[in-house]
Amino acid sequence: MAKLIVTADIHGSLSSWLTIKALLNPKDKLVIAGDLFDTKYGNYANADFRPEAIKQDLKKFKNNFYYIYGNCDVPSFFPGFDTNTRFMVFKRQIFLLHGHRPYQYTSGVDIIIQGHTHICSLIKQEGQILMNPGSITYPKNGISTYGVIDDTSANIIELETGNKLISIKFKPS
Repeated sequence: MAKLIVTADIHGSLSSWLTIKALLNPKDKLVIAGDLFDTKYGNYANADFRPEAIKQDLKKFKNNFYYIYGNCDVPSFFPGFDTNTRFMVFKRQIFLLHGHRPYQYTSGVDIIIQGHTHICSLIKQEGQILMNPGSITYPKNGISTYGVIDDTSANIIELETGNKLISIKFKPS
């Protein structure tokens, strides 16, 4: 079964990018909630900081993906995207943003995905699911996490163990 792998705040880390890629099956889609490249503040002295390698890899990426700019991404580095987007997957409307700018809850949206805080969360509020996949590069709570959404549920997964930390089942549509 195809699924969405959800990540944010990779911050130009090639090893984190390769880790996320390894989680994908051929029919899976990838959702990147900003700060993938960190070309605004990134540390070019760090050997793992390789935004150019990630960019080149994305140009030949075989999986479908959704990406928006975060506050540390410079749009001219990887043009053609925006600071938010909407898309439909599994008969659910998804709104994707980074989370560093204020936004209004919007009717007709089933799942709101954002990054920015580097802390995972998954809650249901006023009929909408709010997901922050956390970060596998710089988790602020010390737990490297990512999200998985399939046709039955939304989940936060601990990278090291593969355990579901939080899960919300969907009502049948």
